[in-house]
Amino acid sequence: MTEFLIDARAFLPILLQGLVVTLELTVCALALSLVLGMVWVALGRSGFAPWRWLSVTVITIVRGIPIIVQLFFIYFVLPDWGLDLPPFLAGVIGLGLAYSVYQAENIRGGIGAVDKGLIEAGQALGMNRITLWRRVILPLGLRHALPAMGNSMVMLLKDTSIASTITIAELTRAGQLLAISTFRNGSVYALLALLYLAASLPLAALVRLLEKRGRMA
Repeated sequence: MTEFLIDARAFLPILLQGLVVTLELTVCALALSLVLGMVWVALGRSGFAPWRWLSVTVITIVRGIPIIVQLFFIYFVLPDWGLDLPPFLAGVIGLGLAYSVYQAENIRGGIGAVDKGLIEAGQALGMNRITLWRRVILPLGLRHALPAMGNSMVMLLKDTSIASTITIAELTRAGQLLAISTFRNGSVYALLALLYLAASLPLAALVRLLEKRGRMA
């Protein structure tokens, strides 16, 4: 126990720097996933058939390819085509794209849960399609989707560890380098697990709060 505390004092400053990168990566990828998720939903509900086909095709392809393969493609293959991205940006795009298809399902489910009576009431008041979406469907749909979106956020936080494979200096990468240089595998990976847990618990509590509020709404 004493050795672990000594190791923790020595290793935590380095691991905390990695945790900061992990949180930054999570926030940026989450924002991108939400934007793209809403795009896929909008295309999927379009009256123009090619847009619907595009949405279904993208969701099917992205969902069927492991996240690590998508990251490798963006970071290692795109430079051969003239697009050389920094590791962090490649990680944001890869994780954001991968999670956008799940966010699309979350948003679609939330929209499907909107009371049809409220939609009909909006139509009776003379709202056009855009106004109805802006004032009724989208706000209520996102409210219903919040718990599922929160769960996706927790999973995204943990999946940022995959970004270590493209040299992003996030928490897992920092732990791997420490373990290699110090041979203190037990202490390093125990601290790694504790830091991921410490970052995940507040998000899990937020998800439970959202679910509780959703049931009360």
